[in-house]
Amino acid sequence: MTASPASNPTYGALTSHGNSTNIVWHHSTVTREARAHQHGHRSAILWFTGLSGAGKSTLANAVNSALFEQGMACYVLDGDNIRHGLCNDLGFSDADREENIRRIGEVAKLFVDAGVVVLTAFVSPFRSDRDKVRALVPEGDFIEIFCDAGLEVCEQRDTKGLYARARAGEIKDFTGISSPYEVPESPELRVETGTGSLEDCVSAVLGLLEARGIIPQAG
Repeated sequence: MTASPASNPTYGALTSHGNSTNIVWHHSTVTREARAHQHGHRSAILWFTGLSGAGKSTLANAVNSALFEQGMACYVLDGDNIRHGLCNDLGFSDADREENIRRIGEVAKLFVDAGVVVLTAFVSPFRSDRDKVRALVPEGDFIEIFCDAGLEVCEQRDTKGLYARARAGEIKDFTGISSPYEVPESPELRVETGTGSLEDCVSAVLGLLEARGIIPQAG
């Protein structure tokens, strides 16, 4: 049985967004609050940002494992993985980077509504793009985590050989070499992924989540 938007309170008003016209927002009958109660924790976006090789994916996956072991609903959106599918039509120009992050932000927003702690590991070099994602969700739901590792350290860790290729001119618009990285001015957390241990970095992230009431206090 199909109900029209006018007769169903779960529907919003007809609107237009971008090139999409005559669309409505459908409000789920299962609320975010109900999901949080069932899961035993709040949802949030953990946005890991930093240079290529700074340890974003390693840290995000380690935190994800720690949360999973505690029985929490969590998922990692990894930059390379996303470009295998959702964003495989995008390159690395400034415009494509912006669109890449816009899409990820919208996906992450859906995860938050689903009651999941979503961890994203993207270079996301531009502050304005990160701020746009922050603006998609209520205050406190976007946790920016700056993986601070210097360029020299990142190049030493360059298992893919990307920095060497970028310096040789084989890769254009490579962040840190031929394209800028805008360091977060006031991230919720800054972790020394260039010098600190993975264990300490994971503890710092979990400690912040506990302090903000996103996950229960350990022990």
